[in-house]
Amino acid sequence: MTQANAKETLTGLLDAIQCKLEAANSDDDLSITIGEILDMVGRRAYGPLLLIIGLLSVSPATLIPGSTWAFAALTLLIAVQMVFGLTHPWLPKKALDFSLQEKPVMDGLDKARPWTKRLDKVIRPRWTFLARAPWVSVFALVCVAAALITFPLGFIPFAPLLPGIAIIFVGLGLTARDGVLLSAAGLVVLAGGWFIAGPHFL
Repeated sequence: MTQANAKETLTGLLDAIQCKLEAANSDDDLSITIGEILDMVGRRAYGPLLLIIGLLSVSPATLIPGSTWAFAALTLLIAVQMVFGLTHPWLPKKALDFSLQEKPVMDGLDKARPWTKRLDKVIRPRWTFLARAPWVSVFALVCVAAALITFPLGFIPFAPLLPGIAIIFVGLGLTARDGVLLSAAGLVVLAGGWFIAGPHFL
């Protein structure tokens, strides 16, 4: 597999981020900004953007105080632009300059890699009509719902994993035109919504 093709896989994306960090000066306090990470995956495409934000939202980077809500707000901003049909997403400079320390990012990459290798074997174009209009707007609303339920779930340890996984599925589904993953994202968001609201209806 060529280097270009490797970067098109989820595992290849993680490897590219790791190489970026390892290339930094070891004498410094290593860090990487959201903007630098997004530049690796293509800042002008919604799928890769949601994918990397979803990965960050389930990584040890969320140990940074307030980061869970910051990632949720970023997801909400991107998803709303998708709903309104903007061709390319816009992100504020403050969000792009948000810096993540090396250790939590590297820990997250190591923990995610076994899962991404499995996903890379099964992700392929399926039910591709779901990755086109008008369905894209539907899954944009799924991302909006995932971001919104993250705010209350952020007070419960590990609870934001559910909406984070949904965002990953939407990002992957849009990038690979995999409608099965997109459908799975909807189910995950429903599960997260039931986790919050379900007890009130029992």
